[in-house]
Amino acid sequence: MGQNIIEKIVQKFAVGLDEGQAVKSGDYISIQPAFVMTHDNTGAVIPKFKAIGATRVAHPRQVVFTLDHNVQDTGEKNLQKYANIQLFAREMGVDFYPAGRGIGHQIMCEEGYAWPGTMVVASDSHSNMYGGLGCLGTPIVRTDAAAIWATGRTWWQVPPVARVVLTGKLRPGATGKDVIITLCGFFNRDEVLNHAIEFAGDGIASLSLDERLTIANMTTEWGALAGVFPVDNVTVNWLGDRIKYVTKRGPAGVPSDADGGAEHPRLNVKKLEQLITAKPTSDPDALYARELTLDLSTVVPYVAGPDTVKIMTPVSEMREKKVKINKAYLVSCVNSRREDIIAAASVVKGHRVAPGVEFYIAAASNEIQAEVENEGHWQTLIEAGAIPLPPGCGPCIGLGKGLLRDDEVGISATNRNFKGRMGSKNAQAYLASPEVVAASAIAGYIDMPDFMDATEIKGSVKTFEKTATTGEKIKIIPGFPDKVTGELIFCNRDNLNTDGIYPGKYTYIDEFTPAQQAEVVMENYDPEFARIVREGDILVGGFNFGTGSSREQAATALKYRGLRLVLAGSFSETYKRNALNNGFPAIEAPQLVSELKEKFGDNKLTVKTGFEAELDFSRAVLTVDGKEYKFSPMGAAAQELIIVGGLENWVKERIDN
Repeated sequence: MGQNIIEKIVQKFAVGLDEGQAVKSGDYISIQPAFVMTHDNTGAVIPKFKAIGATRVAHPRQVVFTLDHNVQDTGEKNLQKYANIQLFAREMGVDFYPAGRGIGHQIMCEEGYAWPGTMVVASDSHSNMYGGLGCLGTPIVRTDAAAIWATGRTWWQVPPVARVVLTGKLRPGATGKDVIITLCGFFNRDEVLNHAIEFAGDGIASLSLDERLTIANMTTEWGALAGVFPVDNVTVNWLGDRIKYVTKRGPAGVPSDADGGAEHPRLNVKKLEQLITAKPTSDPDALYARELTLDLSTVVPYVAGPDTVKIMTPVSEMREKKVKINKAYLVSCVNSRREDIIAAASVVKGHRVAPGVEFYIAAASNEIQAEVENEGHWQTLIEAGAIPLPPGCGPCIGLGKGLLRDDEVGISATNRNFKGRMGSKNAQAYLASPEVVAASAIAGYIDMPDFMDATEIKGSVKTFEKTATTGEKIKIIPGFPDKVTGELIFCNRDNLNTDGIYPGKYTYIDEFTPAQQAEVVMENYDPEFARIVREGDILVGGFNFGTGSSREQAATALKYRGLRLVLAGSFSETYKRNALNNGFPAIEAPQLVSELKEKFGDNKLTVKTGFEAELDFSRAVLTVDGKEYKFSPMGAAAQELIIVGGLENWVKERIDN
């Protein structure tokens, strides 16, 4: 059976595979990504790196630091933090981009780190953006970043892959932002949750590279772990133009000894020629979990929200409602590139921002800002009354100037409109394209003069059954159990968040012991949980278990309570990473969860089922009450983490200082 493009890319960056092993969805593998990027959170990764005993970065050319999140804060504390990160970068010999250069994801694209057909990770959820260039970009947590610094490696479970087929062509006035708003709002039932997306179809050829980056970026909000476009002439031409630019500019941001010459180490003609002759493609018989289709000709300008990407409304309807706005934003990594700024400038030219409206603009990088300044587009926006901010994140994540206040309404070309993210939780936030944002800033309400009437969206979803397993036994490494048994304890709650599992009020009590964590686990969900559960039990949760914050204690507290592992219909990917990073198995068993829901209902928060479960890891089979359920095999990479008690211990065994 062939491989899809996600599996093929991972195959190239996997380490420790058995001879002849073909990577497929569900596999737990050890990966050595081409690059790892951290931004302002580098300051939090450094102590993790030092705590595991590491004193040097294993592969300095693999690591990239970009300062972009809190660039408006010029206070002494933040400036000292930035100085410490820069000093650490110099000591370790890694690539460093200071505040003002731009948003990290944009830098990764502009400087050739996000290269087609490679795997690149970042400790930020919008690393999906690299998929616009045909690069498998996916997020990791901070512990993973420290592990990669120290060893060059971490682990990854290859997700199920959804093929998203884009057909037809966008009509004039519709944009790439409208495409991803449509995908999020039309397919809004978690169709791609925790999947990697492979984009395909004849509609892609008409999408610019900037539009592809926008769509890939917001696959994060759609629930996906990656969104990868194919490599075609649009990709090649963009890279060719970029190579010409950096050749003229010189290898900015690269240490002088990085390549021993003037040629850019990542963006050069030789690499591009190699790419052209060997573009990454999927095999004709590749397998997918789902296939979604969308006819681009049925997409019109939409507004997402308020406060969610799952609700969308055509601009033609919104303008009839005269929804008054207080603030408008053309900022962030999703829609602040040259194409976006030109589009916004064309809308505002000859007009003024409406009284009572604040219109904030920030380019995704200083190079983009310089370019649109030279072309006059930036000045057009300023003359219309826009308020410039430095290249960086800023109000998109609730930092710096221009945040939404109580009862205000904002419309933004950013990627997230979660309640409270851009300021007050009592404000409302909508998302739209740069054109709609600019038009709304001029009108004073959500608007787009040259709008298109809404049309019926043509889209479909097809789900494929998993193919039968070969029956081959899974290799079990010494020290890992062949089988685990325990009574099932069922907590029938979908979207059980980390605050329900481990209350936030304990999160920052550093001296809280494992025993104390065990005492308060599930306290916010069910105060009776601690009385019902016994050491050696197996917890079964609902779907999207562990959503919410990234606190690791939501995994460790269950482990310390003596539970053998946790089963769920599905997990928040961050929760799953935190669990395995702490040596605690988290295994998906959707069919079992659905059957337990039907049998026990939701009258009780915690149910002692009386069912003894057996997990046979050598066959990847879960047996409950005489019935068997398949689960994704725990490969050697996952087994190693569980044996040693987590990723930090795994790293300690491998660092060579």
